[in-house]
Amino acid sequence: MTLSIRSIIIGLLVLAGIFVLLDALYEVRETEQVVITQFGRPIGDAVTEPGLHLKTPFIQNANFFEKRWLEWDGQTNQIPTKDKKYIWLDTYARWRISGPLMFFQRLRDERGAQSRLDDIIDGQTRNAIANYNLIEIVRSTNREFEMTEEMAILDVTAPKITTGRERIAEIILEKSSEATPKFGVELKDVRIKRVNYEEGVQQKVFDRMIAERQRIAAKYRSEGDGRAADIRGQKERELKGIQSDAYRQAQEIEGRADAEATRIYAEAYTLDPDFYQFMKTLETYRNSLDKDTWLLLSTDSEFLRYLKRSDLE
Repeated sequence: MTLSIRSIIIGLLVLAGIFVLLDALYEVRETEQVVITQFGRPIGDAVTEPGLHLKTPFIQNANFFEKRWLEWDGQTNQIPTKDKKYIWLDTYARWRISGPLMFFQRLRDERGAQSRLDDIIDGQTRNAIANYNLIEIVRSTNREFEMTEEMAILDVTAPKITTGRERIAEIILEKSSEATPKFGVELKDVRIKRVNYEEGVQQKVFDRMIAERQRIAAKYRSEGDGRAADIRGQKERELKGIQSDAYRQAQEIEGRADAEATRIYAEAYTLDPDFYQFMKTLETYRNSLDKDTWLLLSTDSEFLRYLKRSDLE
């Protein structure tokens, strides 16, 4: 065998050894745990210690699983409550693989775990919600409502909570946790993420809210109409009082003016009666006669006294 052929063989052996060594070694990180399988069957216990580990090359496989807490986000489901209210409920949970060997044997991978959790948590959620009224799912405590004027008008009082939303979530967690250990799964937390009315119930709630607002608006309008009537009545009374007082003052002023005029006339008459009579006669002419006026009077009429030429001369 020549040197070159021997070198090639040695190189191939070294390369094969490297491939064998690489397949025999596997690394486990801090966030991982491993189940070794041989021809699809688990061998030994799960490997949870981080670092480099050995396995039989080409025969055994390393199956890696998360150590960290994982998220489960359920689908929104329509569920009836104890008081026959249909609601849409959305939940989420935190879980982890606590027994990787059992997890692999029962569920194989995370997708299988998610599917199994769907069945377990959704089922327990339906059971829990069906045992309580809607108000128990919406509220967690008996904290007093901030009483508004509208609530006082409608006499709104909050029903007492005996269990509450947080406790219902704990019940779902407790019941679900009883079924998950046999799958190598540990549930940490289950929470109700969102609650919404079913469409038909939503419309009824909206109609009730509209009716309540219309009732409040009608009450305010009625109070406003009554107040407006009071203001208008008060305005009419005050207006009549002002008009009456103004009329009285006008009559008083007019009376004083007439009295003053009468006094002046009287003084003027006593100073020169003939001149006063002459002026009053002229004023009578001015007020009684115009170009279209015809008078039939006797020659000795007192009305023509100052129109006679002999007197004017």
